[in-house]
Amino acid sequence: MTQASVTSGIPDLDRLLEGGVFIGDNVVWYDDAGMLAGVFCLNLLKASIEAKKSLIYVSFDRSPKNLLERFGALANSRYLTILDCFTYGKGEASSVFLEFYRRKRSSTGCRIVCVDQPQQPEVVAGAFYDLHGAMRGDVRFVFESLTGMQEMWGGEESVMKFYAHACPRLYELNTIAYWIVEKEVHSRRLKALLNQVTQVAVDLSLKRGKTYLSVLKAEKRAIDILNQPTVYWNRGLSVTLDPGKMRSGSLDLGLRIKELRTKKGMSQVALARGIGVTPSTISQVENNQIFPSVPALIKMSEILSVDVGYFFQTGAGSAPRVVFSEFEAMPSPVPGMARRLISCRRLMPEDMEAQCVPYIIEIQPGAVLDGHFFSLKGEETGFLMEGELHMTLGHGAQPLQTGDLVYLAAEVPSQWENRGKLPARLLWITATP
Repeated sequence: MTQASVTSGIPDLDRLLEGGVFIGDNVVWYDDAGMLAGVFCLNLLKASIEAKKSLIYVSFDRSPKNLLERFGALANSRYLTILDCFTYGKGEASSVFLEFYRRKRSSTGCRIVCVDQPQQPEVVAGAFYDLHGAMRGDVRFVFESLTGMQEMWGGEESVMKFYAHACPRLYELNTIAYWIVEKEVHSRRLKALLNQVTQVAVDLSLKRGKTYLSVLKAEKRAIDILNQPTVYWNRGLSVTLDPGKMRSGSLDLGLRIKELRTKKGMSQVALARGIGVTPSTISQVENNQIFPSVPALIKMSEILSVDVGYFFQTGAGSAPRVVFSEFEAMPSPVPGMARRLISCRRLMPEDMEAQCVPYIIEIQPGAVLDGHFFSLKGEETGFLMEGELHMTLGHGAQPLQTGDLVYLAAEVPSQWENRGKLPARLLWITATP
């Protein structure tokens, strides 16, 4: 009997796995850098939502607020359930993280369930089995991560026991489960157990500025390229595996970093200071004389306000893009303004060469923001989609109502204020310098 398969959300990976992910598969992702598996998990989530299938995301390492920001528009789906093993785990029940649950959340969107004893493996198992039992059809899981479990449970023995029991049970329950593992953290003994019990094992690595994917195991599939690294790259959620194209032209990581730094108007000295290296090191990286470490790359992505995967994207040989999914919108921090008062998302990828850039800006009720969202370098236009605002120009405050348009050519607002009871949402468009 042919085993039912579903898409991973990535067509190239589906072809590599000879038909996608099978119902019942446990997929172990060995992540060399600790941040490569994320795009594969987000694609499974996106594909599950589009297929109207439930997905339970079990997190030991990220707070619910962090996850919601990471998921973006995907977090608005009722098919997503977050099992929070962080707040009472690594978060140590701190008031900083408990405040998330004290605030009133909208009834729409994903469900969040907090586990109050994540230090006990049986409590965690009981929580996700109970959630699964109330759901219909084939349910998908993402466990982030086995490494986080090990840190919580005090050693590999507990993790091995948990996985050895959960993996076969999830198989029998006709689920699909992704398990994330930071491979350099764990012993050969643990990895041997994982490889023995799992149905699919995939290795992700980062070497000299390129990302590689290798299928180590794939049960019930006739795959010819087991254990053979394949170069891959991504643009937003789009992941491409095409060794032929990548061999024909290498990825210029240094140039990409330099171009992005220049776009931000940042000097090598400022970038070096933020990462904790010398300006000479940044110069060598941008000239491809040396390659940055994984921690340095992660820090660069934070400072330059891009996802780490941006550094490995390529558009060579492809037609210009004209449509962008809402899932590709990236958080864009507003310097000097508290995130609890204002949030900003850039709607266009950082690597797009365009004459203007659109953002969605949300200002919370009661917020008083000194200064402007951006350092004005050209014309700016804003459209108030929801709520009300007061914008101070010169010595006067000008009220804005839903549907009002703002045009700025030279003068910069000195203050924004939301005096209303609801968040105010702006579509804001800036001209590129």
